[in-house]
Amino acid sequence: MSDLIALIGLIAWVGLLGARGGFWRMEASPLPPAPKTWPTIAVVVPARDEAALIGASLTSLLAQDYPGQMAVVVVDDASTDGTAEAARAVGDGRLTVIGGRPLPPGWSGKVWAMSQGVEHALEVLPEARYVLFTDADIHHHPGELARMVTRAEAWRLDMASLMVRLQCRSRAEHGLVPAFVYFFRLLYPFTWVNDQAEVTAAAAGGLMLVRRRALERIGGLQSLRGALIDDCALAAAVKDQGGRLWLGMAGATSSLRPTSGWRGMWRNIARSAYAQLDHSPLRLAATVAAMAVVFLAPPLLTLTGSIAAVAAWGLMALSFLPMLGFYRASPLWAPLLPLIAAFFLAATLDSARRHYAGRGGAWKGRVQLP
Repeated sequence: MSDLIALIGLIAWVGLLGARGGFWRMEASPLPPAPKTWPTIAVVVPARDEAALIGASLTSLLAQDYPGQMAVVVVDDASTDGTAEAARAVGDGRLTVIGGRPLPPGWSGKVWAMSQGVEHALEVLPEARYVLFTDADIHHHPGELARMVTRAEAWRLDMASLMVRLQCRSRAEHGLVPAFVYFFRLLYPFTWVNDQAEVTAAAAGGLMLVRRRALERIGGLQSLRGALIDDCALAAAVKDQGGRLWLGMAGATSSLRPTSGWRGMWRNIARSAYAQLDHSPLRLAATVAAMAVVFLAPPLLTLTGSIAAVAAWGLMALSFLPMLGFYRASPLWAPLLPLIAAFFLAATLDSARRHYAGRGGAWKGRVQLP
């Protein structure tokens, strides 16, 4: 039996590396020629208890080297720490800060804030061709918006999104943060997301540029009002309506939020992992079984002398190296991917436990009910 499991694991890794959209490859994103005219951009920043970070984030956002017109609307989502005051202190004429209205039944907090931001932003800039959604904890590279718009215009995209670089400082974070992005790319291979012929849809919520017409086609953000994983829900809605997606990695735009070590990563996974599985016990069981065979079994079965297990473990480690390189983490983390996978699996099980305990989707004092 152990030989059979080892062989299945090896076959799985050969298939993943050869037929899973090259999820493990870290290739530079091409940049087409700049557009002749630059469209107007309405920027929406939902913010809840972000007083410590929003000033630096908005300052970098408003310092964009963007040749076209842009305006920024910050929606203060019931903050209790002076977020609105910290945002207003930035003092830029292109910036408007509004207080969010009470959360209606059936809406997730962030999507409700985004919806109010779109409503206000399009009143300020009725000629806007795109809406840029960005979080209040992002440090924006000065050329990032121009690059996103260049791709969207040249490739006729309905939605362009970038996964920003996460903070990776402590020893634990050097293993966990690259793995977090690695597993996201395994679940949503970027080449499949970017292929109009594939059904796979995903986005990274920290930075999403959406064509206004695409928002109108899906019926606005009300169509995903209850979504906990709002970025992927928005991408799926856009692609379902025939929209073109592009998802890439940001090299210089980064998160200002500390990862907070393994505890912080555990909280991030436990918050939404079970929602990613549609709160399905069957999908959870299938995930546990697949992770056990593909990630956990190979190192354990090497103790039996199985050549297939050794080969599977080797392929696994090789697939992790490009992401470790992107985050400038030691390659010595590569053979430890099974241990990291066990951590992620345990946090996913905790996500299910929290859901059934009525604490699913908890974020900054607010619990998101399904």
